[in-house]
Amino acid sequence: PVELIAAAGLSSAQLRNPNTYVSYSKLAELLEMSAVACGQPLFGLLLSELQTSSVLGELAITLSQQATVGAALASANRYLYLHARGVRMTPVEQGESVVLELTFEISSPGGIDQLIQMSVGQLATFVLDLLGSKQEPIALLLRQRPLRSAASSAPKRPGLRFEFGTGCDGIRIPTTWLGRKPHFDEEAMRRHFRDFIQLLEQRYPDSLRDQVRDIMGQLLPSGECTVQRVAATLDLQPRVLQKRLQRDGTHYAELLRETRLDIAKQHLGARSMAITDLALNLGYAEASVFSRHFKQWTGHSPRAWQQLNPGTPDTSGSR
Repeated sequence: PVELIAAAGLSSAQLRNPNTYVSYSKLAELLEMSAVACGQPLFGLLLSELQTSSVLGELAITLSQQATVGAALASANRYLYLHARGVRMTPVEQGESVVLELTFEISSPGGIDQLIQMSVGQLATFVLDLLGSKQEPIALLLRQRPLRSAASSAPKRPGLRFEFGTGCDGIRIPTTWLGRKPHFDEEAMRRHFRDFIQLLEQRYPDSLRDQVRDIMGQLLPSGECTVQRVAATLDLQPRVLQKRLQRDGTHYAELLRETRLDIAKQHLGARSMAITDLALNLGYAEASVFSRHFKQWTGHSPRAWQQLNPGTPDTSGSR
């Protein structure tokens, strides 16, 4: 895997930090090379089977608490727009059904078939988790037409029906399902919290500061990055979290500033996102407030800093 990651122009270090900007084009190339190395034309689809909605991090909890499945999907679409440039989800009505169609304005030397497979598979997993286990199978749609022998290796997932050679990439569900209340699996959420805390402790042993910044980076796009939410994720009371941060010589507001500045510099350097979108991604309601804060932090406006720090433009990126 390390050799493939390097061949795609990425580094293992980039993949260790979930808040690091990663080129979506390079991710697509990595998936294509992996499919060839494994001799598996449905590599992306099989990879998505191993993932749960926890790949969305803390956002998965926020989305599951929306009033309806439709509202959760609308929020997820905003997250997708901010975190996977060049990918769009569009609901298309077809009689009594709605197709959640993914479109990709991304390219890579080896194509993007595997990225499409993985993305559609992740969308299907997310919707299955929102709906719970008691419903008719969801149709997973792919334009790709794999050989019959390859198609037979498609994952046998409960609740999914695969349709290849269709006119779009996405999933199809009855329109009435959009009005359902999202399924909230309390035990799954507890398990998610336990696993997430364990992951943070493994990734940042003995560093509460880095654990907090990791969580902040995941919560900022949802607009719900508060000390209460961060503390709850770490299974701490807000007052306890504040005291522990003070003992470490820092405080919540300082870490929030550091996290926002780090993410802002990554995207500004990569030219990956319009400043207005970047402000939303960092939890600001208005771009003017973000610009004012950024100038306080660096001495330059976002656009001026960008001109002083030319990077490699990349219009298709992922966090």
